[in-house]
Amino acid sequence: MGQPGLDFPGLGVGLAILRDGKLLLCKRMKAPEAGHWNIVGGKVDHMEPAEFAARREAEEETGLSIGSIRYVGMTEQLIEADRQHWVSLLYVSEDTTGEPLLTEPDKLSAIGWFDLDDLPQPLSVFTKTVLTYLR
Repeated sequence: MGQPGLDFPGLGVGLAILRDGKLLLCKRMKAPEAGHWNIVGGKVDHMEPAEFAARREAEEETGLSIGSIRYVGMTEQLIEADRQHWVSLLYVSEDTTGEPLLTEPDKLSAIGWFDLDDLPQPLSVFTKTVLTYLR
């Protein structure tokens, strides 16, 4: 049948979480873009509305409770180094409760809040794209 992103374009979601003017980022350990800082996100499951997927992925990856979110745009990522192709819907939330935790240590090596003018490097393509909607 094949794998999304590898054998055919995958459908993903990303959620930029903002609090007190800072963006929550996670450092990826696996492809695509291992070693890059990324907003939370992942793939959309079959028959799952994309907005639900964005909230689910964010809660799984951070342990935060996610309130309202809003759609801001989309991105297409052709990541040659990993031979992956994703089309992703991007969302933003400033409505969260709790403190972020590293809940998926097999996938992410670090998590933290960063000032939009002082982001860690390297940033994923996904994250660079969402920044255009945040500024």
